[in-house]
Amino acid sequence: MNEPWSRARTTAVGAAVGAVLLLVGAAFGRADVAVLAGPLVGAALWGWLRTPSRDVEVSVGARDEADGSPDEAAGSDGTAGSDETVPRAGVAAGDEPGTLRTHVRVRAPRDTAGVALAVRRSNRSQDEVVVQVRGTRTVPLVVRTVRTGPQTVAEVDAIGIGPGGTSVSEPVEPASDEALVLPTPGPLAQLPLPHRLRGLSGAHPSRRPGEGGGLRDVHPYAPGDRLRRIDWRVTARRSPRLQELYVRRELALAEAVVLLVVDSRDDVGPDPRTWRGSSRPRATDPTSLDLARQAATSLAQAYLSAGDRVGLDDLGAVRRPLPPGGGRRQLDRIRHALALTRPEGEPLHRVRAPQLPSGALVVVFSTFLDDAAADAAVQWRRAGHRVVAVDVLPTLREAALRDRERLALRLVRLARTDRLAAVQDADVELVSWRDAPQVALAGLARSGQRRPGAGAGVR
Repeated sequence: MNEPWSRARTTAVGAAVGAVLLLVGAAFGRADVAVLAGPLVGAALWGWLRTPSRDVEVSVGARDEADGSPDEAAGSDGTAGSDETVPRAGVAAGDEPGTLRTHVRVRAPRDTAGVALAVRRSNRSQDEVVVQVRGTRTVPLVVRTVRTGPQTVAEVDAIGIGPGGTSVSEPVEPASDEALVLPTPGPLAQLPLPHRLRGLSGAHPSRRPGEGGGLRDVHPYAPGDRLRRIDWRVTARRSPRLQELYVRRELALAEAVVLLVVDSRDDVGPDPRTWRGSSRPRATDPTSLDLARQAATSLAQAYLSAGDRVGLDDLGAVRRPLPPGGGRRQLDRIRHALALTRPEGEPLHRVRAPQLPSGALVVVFSTFLDDAAADAAVQWRRAGHRVVAVDVLPTLREAALRDRERLALRLVRLARTDRLAAVQDADVELVSWRDAPQVALAGLARSGQRRPGAGAGVR
């Protein structure tokens, strides 16, 4: 069985040098040389006699208020992209988006001079710190990430340092903490609406007569019309003797039903070399699924704030979709469901596209690297839905690619370009989330207003 602590190499070398000096001084009668050996040998013996006998313990997670107090912080750099987490890693009030907070709890045996902590994310060393531990200590850990969904907040390695650095402990089993990072919605202005609105109340004027919307027409008074709707100016102009009364009729306010469909079968990063799965994308690179989560959350918040109903479905998994609903709680459900969305095993092959409510606006988020999402979008458009395809493929980095990798990427791009052209030929509207999506969505909103008989306007 291996000892939990071992002698430091530098201390062993110092003790060996001291022993040699002591022997040389004794052999040649040089007291000055023997005196030089004293501190080296004495320090080594003092440190070895006080070598701790127990292991260092490290855990990452919720802080135990009874054990120590936080001091120095170990950080892991990144850029912002998310703002909430569950279960254990948390976000403090006032933190920037993408900031995760947790704690590293270190327990060391007596006579331990310090503990060296190394923080890793995605198998890459991010930060190192040496802390002094007397019994138990809690060290705050702050991590910044651009990724969403379930992920490891950080992995922490630890090595104990004996008194005077004369001994070191065996490396501790890495400790880690898990978190579910929810996507953050972004601001959007004008949004497209379905060709046919549903419901009798909402935020958008429909083609049906009702109350609350814009002026529809002026019509002769009929049974059921309210007296306060009488337009006396029109009545005086058209019927001076008041033989007939005229009323102003308005358009009814209706609501839109929006279905967000995420293609979770692909989760690719900006580096095409990581697409085959042999290596993972960098922790600082948002993947296509991260962009899809952020795009879907932004659209869900914009539509729900306007009083529409929004639902969620996943092309990559066979499970019950989230039915359309409204309100703040529906946004929370959508964000949580999006955070849990991830590739599951082999890509699912669907014989037909999922069934959707009639008259819904369908927004498909996909990389369109194969035909599944494109075929589903075309089927929904042929069924009469208005379909918007959102391209979430990240901007690719090609500088480090070899010649045959560039050739393979070119072939993939050609097939993808043909696929997107066929989708647009089927009257599916295309938006790229990489290039100013707010402008593209506003353009779709205006084009929907100009469509003959559209019956749906602009926000």
